[in-house]
Amino acid sequence: MFADMEGLIRAGSPEAQLLEELDSQRLPAHIAIIMDGNGRWAKNQGKDRIEGHRRGAETARLIVEVCARLSIPILTLYTFSSENWKRPTREVNALMNMLYENLLQKAALLEQHKVRLRMIGDPVRLPAKLSRKLREIETMSKDFSAMTLNMALNYGGRQEILHAVRELIASGAKPEDISHESLRRHLYTGDIPDPDLVIRTSGEQRLSNFLIYQTAYSELVFSKELWPDFRVLPLLEALTQYQSRQRRYGGI
Repeated sequence: MFADMEGLIRAGSPEAQLLEELDSQRLPAHIAIIMDGNGRWAKNQGKDRIEGHRRGAETARLIVEVCARLSIPILTLYTFSSENWKRPTREVNALMNMLYENLLQKAALLEQHKVRLRMIGDPVRLPAKLSRKLREIETMSKDFSAMTLNMALNYGGRQEILHAVRELIASGAKPEDISHESLRRHLYTGDIPDPDLVIRTSGEQRLSNFLIYQTAYSELVFSKELWPDFRVLPLLEALTQYQSRQRRYGGI
């Protein structure tokens, strides 16, 4: 596993030590991350909030590459929530433009590491050029199987459940026919396993409407690092925490 991280960590570093201690057979199959703290990072640095988002995008690219090299099958990033539209128009527009530019830059990384890109969320409010680029890269990467990267865009957990219920009703399902399995099939994540590990950065300890159905038995790790500072070491620390826990799913 260490060889797979060549160029990202130095021999003898704390990152290298943690990597050597990890059990490669017990890594999570699905990691979901709430990328929080871009604005606070910018404020601490005396910079504009948009610069915080720009640095956060750099961190996202790094974490995608690290997870791909670690052979994590599924990574889900909470990229833009359905509540984020409440932010100032200037910030929202900058975020949408940044997402588009990052997709252009990320396409080569996805192809290099054979990562499939998928969007989860409601695409209706997204700018047309961003929606087109998302569809283009989803199509380009649909047969890549090394890892699936889910970008949660205009995503909200309650909105997702409501969407699934409406689809079930529209399909003619009777109350007695509705089960956990049928509901799951209509979620945005209906064909992928629930997250084993959810990481939230910036020290906040809540899910903020993120995958609220799917995280019933996920392990939660709250990192004090603001997202732009969440690099290889805090990710490996989160994986170490995950491997120190016993998952009982309500049993003994």
